[in-house]
Amino acid sequence: MFDSLMFGGFLASTVVQNALLIGAAAAVLSGIVGVFTVLRGQSFAGHALADVSSAGGALSLLLGINPMLGFFGLGLLGALGLTGRRRGDGDLAAGILLGTGLGLTALLLHFAVTMRGVAGAAVSVMFGSLFAAPPGAGVLAFFAALAGILLLALIYKPLLLASLDSELASVRGANIRLVAGVFLVLLALAVTLSAMAVGAILSTALLIGPAAAALRVSRRPWVAMLLAALFGVACCWGGVALAYASYDWTPGRVWPVSFFITSLVLLVYAAASWRRQ
Repeated sequence: MFDSLMFGGFLASTVVQNALLIGAAAAVLSGIVGVFTVLRGQSFAGHALADVSSAGGALSLLLGINPMLGFFGLGLLGALGLTGRRRGDGDLAAGILLGTGLGLTALLLHFAVTMRGVAGAAVSVMFGSLFAAPPGAGVLAFFAALAGILLLALIYKPLLLASLDSELASVRGANIRLVAGVFLVLLALAVTLSAMAVGAILSTALLIGPAAAALRVSRRPWVAMLLAALFGVACCWGGVALAYASYDWTPGRVWPVSFFITSLVLLVYAAASWRRQ
């Protein structure tokens, strides 16, 4: 199977190259941002933003625009809705956004199917379709991830301190509200890329899974971020390869890429948890 993947057209396919680039971009940014998401206890916020961004994905199908613009646009609005809220209020707001986002997604998907005749709209938005990503989406995802990493580098020190001890960060002059707001924007961007890879409803698996596994292996933030990025890329690329190979398992049918990616994320987390015991 390895020979067929390497030399049977796998790496030569522009569709596969696009999928691998999107997966890598999503995995690297989601892994790095995911470490801070876990440290800050904002996994639920990430899930809420994913559901809000799904409405943007549905809107992009309805309007015929680049899906990244739709996912990130609505995700950014959701991030603004969570900015400046305390931990308890933030969870309440996230819960409301989650339900509202899914409701709006249902409406927009209905319009996309009935008014524009977009086949498989729900599956594409909610569960991802890497092999159906538009040409050039991989390059756009790469630059979006690079911009996110650079922005994270600018706020790294105050964000890390605020994530570990917000009171100490405040005493040392860090603008906690600004840092939290910028982080939510980064979280929205990470969710956008992971939604393109595995779908909006499964994006938290790529956001949280590799980061949680990395923090099981090392508590050093920079080591955990590196490991989370590597775990995520391995899961995404492995998922693309397995989905490509699945065409031979059930001739004429390709298994969902998102299934393989999320399954590999689970295996990585299980292995990291076992190693820690």
